[in-house]
Amino acid sequence: MKNDILSNRMNLANHRMSIPNAKLLTGSVTDKYPVILDGGKTVIFIADKSMEAETRYRYELRKRL
Repeated sequence: MKNDILSNRMNLANHRMSIPNAKLLTGSVTDKYPVILDGGKTVIFIADKSMEAETRYRYELRKRL
């Protein structure tokens, strides 16, 4: 039973060193920058701080439609 799919999945789940941090911290806001919109009603977290102006612009465009 070396190639049993269930046991292979169990083995992979136990090797946390091979799983990227982004997948282990799903929903986490660590290492992300908040962009506050609508006077504090909406907060969007982005990974790249240089994209803040573009994020604000895109939000305003979507809000108008």
